[in-house]
Amino acid sequence: MGNVEVYILGQRYVIKGDASADYIKHLSDFVDRKLKEAYSNSPNITPLKAAILASLNIADELHRLKDEYNSISQGIRQMEHKADTIIKLFD
Repeated sequence: MGNVEVYILGQRYVIKGDASADYIKHLSDFVDRKLKEAYSNSPNITPLKAAILASLNIADELHRLKDEYNSISQGIRQMEHKADTIIKLFD
């Protein structure tokens, strides 16, 4: 477990975690970009509101990706079932 120094919106944070320093920096860069997007869309909002908007945007991305993943997984299961049915025809 190590410490990683990151900057989000110009503020320094020391993050402790089991993940690699590169991964933690990658995540902090992502959060920083999302917060900057929130500020660019509404420059006069408070930091708390920017954080909430960024969190909602991240949650939206996560849920869309989960839905896409589930749809792809379901399609794969259907293809596997069809393949099994075809293979049984040759047995």
